[in-house]
Amino acid sequence: MKKIGKYLQTTAVVTSVLLTQTLTACGGAKTTDTSNLPAVDESNRSSFGSNVNSKPATSTRAGMSNGQKVALLAGAAAVYYLFQKNQKARAAGDTTEPQYYLSKNGRVYYREAGGRVHWVTAPQGGISVPMGEAQQYQEFEGYDGRTTGRNLAGIGTSN
Repeated sequence: MKKIGKYLQTTAVVTSVLLTQTLTACGGAKTTDTSNLPAVDESNRSSFGSNVNSKPATSTRAGMSNGQKVALLAGAAAVYYLFQKNQKARAAGDTTEPQYYLSKNGRVYYREAGGRVHWVTAPQGGISVPMGEAQQYQEFEGYDGRTTGRNLAGIGTSN
């Protein structure tokens, strides 16, 4: 009887120690590493920053033009525009926004501070861009409302 009691007491102590360590590891330590979390798809976000329009540009008065022609970028054209804009800002020293990367599969993403991936998608209403600036994106799907054109696969890779 004493042996069984001693065995049960030892088992209880070992189990208690193991459970304490397990529970501490699961919720006790706070970490900022989010790299093991699934990627976030940005397609359901309402905005991509204050400088991106979610609606096509319209004149202030009907029948009047402000003299500046714009093109509406959607789809691949809009995402590539956002990627290029981010690259230019970072080259100019602006590090307030996270750095965008172009994946091998043709998608643009960024990583948050903890390492979690966020996929960048075009705003639903597209982005109004001055025509002179938008010309370089005319071969891409989504340029000025087109549903055909090039996607981002293969850009930036050396084959």
